Amino acid sequence: MTSTSHATTSGPPAASEPPRPRGPLARLPMPSRRLQKGLALANVIAQVGIMTTGVTVRVTASGLGCETWPQCNQDSFVPVPGAAPALHQMVEFGNRLLTFVLVAVAVALLLALHRAGRRRGLLLLGWAMPAGILAQAVIGGITVLAGLAWWTVALHLLPSMMLAWLAGVLFARIGEDDHAPARRVVPKPLTWLTILSAVLLTGVLTTGTMVTGAGPHAGDARVEAADRLQLPIQWLVHFHAELMVGYVCLLIGLVLGLMALRTPGPAIRRGAILIGLIAAQAVIGITQYQLGVPELLVVLHVTLAGTITAVTGALWAAGVLRERGPA
Repeated sequence: MTSTSHATTSGPPAASEPPRPRGPLARLPMPSRRLQKGLALANVIAQVGIMTTGVTVRVTASGLGCETWPQCNQDSFVPVPGAAPALHQMVEFGNRLLTFVLVAVAVALLLALHRAGRRRGLLLLGWAMPAGILAQAVIGGITVLAGLAWWTVALHLLPSMMLAWLAGVLFARIGEDDHAPARRVVPKPLTWLTILSAVLLTGVLTTGTMVTGAGPHAGDARVEAADRLQLPIQWLVHFHAELMVGYVCLLIGLVLGLMALRTPGPAIRRGAILIGLIAAQAVIGITQYQLGVPELLVVLHVTLAGTITAVTGALWAAGVLRERGPA
């Protein structure tokens, strides 16, 4: 007689199933990959957008439209008629209100990542968003309390660029399968070229804040010349431009190397897009210098700088690939 037993096996859930969160998160609907990617894109747009409104504050001389922080003035958290010109109050207070939109997008993205049980690397990038926004709010307050001293304005912009870079990385990686093995597709020599280009980009952004610090847009008419950067702006402009030339040359070399090696993935496409954006940025930069730095071109220049930084983050993320996750 032959007896057949059917053993019941138990084990962990399939690798493609995210872990089920406990507590209040379990009550949230499961976000699709499309929703997660949409929130990540909104996060990129918001990070660049806050730079656009920030530079608008500067070129309209509205930086002290709210003269203190966290209040708008000594008596109120909201603008008070007559405390400052109405336009300046509206522009500066509007920029402060947009911070709440930025926080809402970052929190929604973070909740979606946790609810979907995404991998640790994505969660860390998600947490960097609200943490960075909080730090930026404090730096912004210091900038106002310091009377828009040029170095505080520079410290306010550079962390925003870092957040845009991280947002670009997060957007590029959020569509990947968390359980697929990571594989490096960019050879080590080209990886070092990527690192060097990132160093030059940091130099480009830093010298850009110095050009602004010595330029005609102080952020408010009450900012005195002693609070401006005491260096010849012509020298700073040429130094900034030379670093940009070095940066784009490294990118061209990187893209050509990726093409020669037939590197898989989106790295070549993102590199080509980045070179095109930098070419447009160069045209805007040269034009605004020749025309005496008009306000609209300054706003476009800073907005495009944030976009370039975010795309650079996406290019960096393309060096290590995972298989795409389910739709």
